[in-house]
Amino acid sequence: MKPTRLFDLIPYQIATYDKEIALSKKENGKWKSFSSRDVKKIADNLSLAFLKVGILPGEKVAIISNNCPEWNFVDLALQQIGAISVPMYPTITSADYEYIFEHAEVKMIFVGDEVIYEKAKAAAGDRLIYSFEKLEGAIFWEDFLAKGVNEDILGLENAKEQVKPSDLFTIIYTSGTTGRPKGVMLTHSNVLSNLIGIADIMTPEKGSSRILSFLPLCHIYERTGFFCFYYVGFSIYYAENMDSIGENIKEIKPHAFNTVPRLLEKIYDKIVAKGYELKGVKKSLFFWALNLGLKYDPNTSPGAWYDLQLKLANKIIFSKWREALGGEVLQINSGASALQPRLARVFWAAGIKVCEGYGLTETSPVVSASVCSLEDMRIGYVGKLITDVEVKIASDGEILVKGPNVMQGYYKQPELTAEVLQNDWFHTGDIGQMDGEYLKITDRKKEMFKTSGGKYIAPQAMENKFKESSLIDQLIVVGENRNYPSALIIPSFDALKDYCQHKGIPYTGDAEMIEKAEIIEKYNREIEELNKFFGKWEQIKRFKLLPEPWGIESGELTPTMKLKRKVIHQKFEKELEQLYVD
Repeated sequence: MKPTRLFDLIPYQIATYDKEIALSKKENGKWKSFSSRDVKKIADNLSLAFLKVGILPGEKVAIISNNCPEWNFVDLALQQIGAISVPMYPTITSADYEYIFEHAEVKMIFVGDEVIYEKAKAAAGDRLIYSFEKLEGAIFWEDFLAKGVNEDILGLENAKEQVKPSDLFTIIYTSGTTGRPKGVMLTHSNVLSNLIGIADIMTPEKGSSRILSFLPLCHIYERTGFFCFYYVGFSIYYAENMDSIGENIKEIKPHAFNTVPRLLEKIYDKIVAKGYELKGVKKSLFFWALNLGLKYDPNTSPGAWYDLQLKLANKIIFSKWREALGGEVLQINSGASALQPRLARVFWAAGIKVCEGYGLTETSPVVSASVCSLEDMRIGYVGKLITDVEVKIASDGEILVKGPNVMQGYYKQPELTAEVLQNDWFHTGDIGQMDGEYLKITDRKKEMFKTSGGKYIAPQAMENKFKESSLIDQLIVVGENRNYPSALIIPSFDALKDYCQHKGIPYTGDAEMIEKAEIIEKYNREIEELNKFFGKWEQIKRFKLLPEPWGIESGELTPTMKLKRKVIHQKFEKELEQLYVD
């Protein structure tokens, strides 16, 4: 059978792979697994329970939880009766919950743990809350599941028959860098076309490979990833939490996983920090290998001598990097924001294939993806367009997308929909270019700004470059309508400690160190070195070091780790003004 709706993947997997381990989670220190048939049984009983309590086609149910099989059980069960899931980030505020509950007309709510429950309860009104953990005041999901046991399965089969591929299956409220979140309406066929388009370029063997899932399922990137992994018969293991990823990787030995550049940056920084801790020959060998990796290009070879050195570096240094990722990783998919080219180079040199892709919630999400082979990989590009997706570049450089993956619109916001969907072309807001078959992203249209001299600045490209410094963790480039660009910088404090130890500078605390003249001078040298990659009008003239990292809960980052520029400008108005005081 060919799946035409997302829940068709359940019988498809049984017929094609019939897996013993379809989904697995850590419970009381042990992995608890669900087979393909377990998934069907649980999803069917949940669907019957929803029908019994009166959930109708088109009605909305919110899911707010960290990743777990229960998340997917509820999602699949709602699909089978034509109801619409409204996934939400656990990290957003109770006020955001309240807005989405009201705007989406949510009928009932599923939550993961007590922290989420307390936030949801404050916003839920008279809506019933169900929980994946046993919590006082909430209805345990297994008690709800029991309502569907022994119910008439014919009622469910009739409900399934009524669901069309063109029906909405979810409304995803985008986190947004400004203003209220928008509800992106996606159909079964939107996401199904997308997962089939990327399934053929997955490297691991279908039916027998393992995946570790840790990016939020409420984001379309990991959610479409789940459906794709399910379609190709991978066993999906859920990380216990973000702090346990390293340990879970060692246990599972995954063949692939989805990630965001921010996590790859942290992995790289930890590896380099350990390199600085080495002594003598070991330290020299480590940085010899690292420098080889930073020069790597999958498409060209500097010559036989380089290849011989790299082969040796892989044996004595990079093999340990692969072991830290379980030793069996064949493909890492990176998305949601721009990947530093140097990271792609060094990981590919180390035999760790990081494949960058591009997409948006509104495109289900994938527009383009890197094919995971030396012949097809292009550093600095986001791969080739996937099947049935078209791209054209507007006169101002904006990327326009057309295809079966493009959303139906924003829920209850026809004016906003009309702004971005014109003649079937979705206006992404991203600036880019096509180089033959390959797509390259250069910046966000709305984030570009002009200096007072009339010169355009593309901040995202600059920020990505400046973060190549091991001493810089986060950075924002500013300077709209000013004479020159400046920057607010969050140091990588672990790297700064290593630098101070190496230079014999007593480390007295983060806030104190960033005020010291010798530390400011060090950052000045870092900035000057990286300024060489930009035109004179683009170069950062002044900067301010800040003591606290930007985060999701503190408001400076979206849940997908993008900078909320407006928030940062408002929050650090005083510091920004000082950068332009003579």
